[in-house]
Amino acid sequence: MARYRIDGTIIDTSNATQSWKEETDWDGHNQISRATGSQWDHETLYRSRKGRYYVEHTSAYQGSRPRVEWVSPEEAARWLLLMGHELPANLVQYEDDVSE
Repeated sequence: MARYRIDGTIIDTSNATQSWKEETDWDGHNQISRATGSQWDHETLYRSRKGRYYVEHTSAYQGSRPRVEWVSPEEAARWLLLMGHELPANLVQYEDDVSE
């Protein structure tokens, strides 16, 4: 559980109705985040209780601080497809717009 503040809204990740972890790919030396292209920086997508989507950015770099940002439904669909996740019913309508 983590708490963040965005635009006056308090985000508590434990209140999310759903979350998706990034996928990683082995580059021969390290697991590389498919979302960030880094072995150090990572992302998790969440759907809030109100149905809004946000991405939590975390890093293994010393001194870095985790943060969250709101993403549009289209961006959430794009992120999920890149990770190889199935789209939830409320995002299926964006599949043709964000993929070929």
